[in-house]
Amino acid sequence: MNRAAASNEPGNHETRALTLRPEVRQRLEEAVLEVFSESDFHKANIRDVAKTAGISFSTIYNHYGSKERLLFSVVDVWLGNLTDRISDHLQGIEDLKEKLRKVFWLQLDFYERHPRLGRILFMTLPMKTWMADETFQQRKMINLFLEALKDGQRRGILNPNVRAGVLLDFILGLVQRSFFMWISRGQQESLAGQSTTLFEMVWRAIAAPDPAPQQRA
Repeated sequence: MNRAAASNEPGNHETRALTLRPEVRQRLEEAVLEVFSESDFHKANIRDVAKTAGISFSTIYNHYGSKERLLFSVVDVWLGNLTDRISDHLQGIEDLKEKLRKVFWLQLDFYERHPRLGRILFMTLPMKTWMADETFQQRKMINLFLEALKDGQRRGILNPNVRAGVLLDFILGLVQRSFFMWISRGQQESLAGQSTTLFEMVWRAIAAPDPAPQQRA
């Protein structure tokens, strides 16, 4: 592999990104959130980010190689922060319903606190493009969710008639739609403040169905 080709490998750019000074990475991260949350993905570019961050175009390009790698790297960091926050908050919670309620609230609260990230994830980022990138998998977070859901199915608490992934899709789909409509309606009320009502709806949908009553002979 020649040097030019090697420089475009994702791992090489990720390693180079780590060499940026912390204050530079923070400025770059803020600029990415600002530019990509307010602009159409296809119109936003590295030069916009460089101007906003006060960092040279060549520095950003040499470390990331493309606007896609730059954006996905920042998104990956933020979702990693969300995963760590969820893990911390779940410590000591044994009841499955309360555990899932907490996870649901944490997601709504996180996106309410960081709406620019939510805009990028749910409104401006082309899903097909992101799905082709390894950061889309978010294995640590997804496995955290799936383990709890599968445990609930094994214990007869959650619906065992569908895959755990379907239950997860239902939950995350509501989070996405709730955020989208919260933005559309002008953020007039707290997004996380709706979590209790919304989660009760979710719970009724994913809980194991009541057994059919036995007919008398």
